[in-house]
Amino acid sequence: MSSTISATRPEAHTPPRARWLRRNTSFFGLLPFSIYVILFLLLPTVLSVGSGLFDGSGHFTWDNLAALGDPTVLVTFGNSLWLSLLASAVGAIGGSAVCYALLGLRNGHPVRVFVDAVAGTLAKFGGVMLAFIFIATIGRNSFINQWLVSMGIDIYKHGMWLYDMPGLIMPYIFFQIPLMVITFGPAMTSLRPQWAEANLALGGTRRTFWTKIGIPVLAPSFAASFLLLFANAFSAYATAAALASQGSQIVPLQIRAALTSDTVLGRQNLAGALAAGMIIVMVIIMVAYSLIQRRAEKWRA
Repeated sequence: MSSTISATRPEAHTPPRARWLRRNTSFFGLLPFSIYVILFLLLPTVLSVGSGLFDGSGHFTWDNLAALGDPTVLVTFGNSLWLSLLASAVGAIGGSAVCYALLGLRNGHPVRVFVDAVAGTLAKFGGVMLAFIFIATIGRNSFINQWLVSMGIDIYKHGMWLYDMPGLIMPYIFFQIPLMVITFGPAMTSLRPQWAEANLALGGTRRTFWTKIGIPVLAPSFAASFLLLFANAFSAYATAAALASQGSQIVPLQIRAALTSDTVLGRQNLAGALAAGMIIVMVIIMVAYSLIQRRAEKWRA
């Protein structure tokens, strides 16, 4: 009996000093990630929020935070919110449709592998390159627009919509749908065949399966994925900066304007206050995401 225990528990023969070192040095594995979080997440957050609490002379002031109530800033936050909500809603619905279409394919199927690979690539494809693609494709001087003009159709008849707020919707959807496929796909594939069989055995139909089982089970995962898409759209900067080069319609562009101007709205260090407002919104979103995701994990277990 003792030999069996020794065979299954090799640490019994480990010297006490080695066991102590193993227990007390295991946290070193988290050291690289901790350094990354401190340097690129925690420190910039502290600096950006802290800068909003000081004026140009380095004196503490609440004046910058009071700028968050300025009508111009409120309109900017409102634009960011509705743009993020619209892009996230379309992305969530479109991505869910793609995930549903893949349900009939087994894991490892070439089509599923291809879709996953494309989604993983396009979800990270943004910034200036994405803006250039839209400008070159449907911009004012693009070949498609020139062809449409030759056909008597001018999509820019009522304004330069691609370079304004409406023009940001399509590029945002471009990377929101693939992100939804990545985040919501695992939840969709977690639906167990036994649930469908039990539904049929009890006289249920496809409709009752989705209304009584599928949708309630997937609702937390869908909501969590939607919040992730919202956070992704709300914090996007490079694509908007490349397309909407004039004006500050959304918060990231307003922060850029505050950084390049010394007296935006008559206040210095306004960028820190705007960043603090964004961080508050993002914290609320991430807390809600964590709570919903925790509930979703219970169904996946």
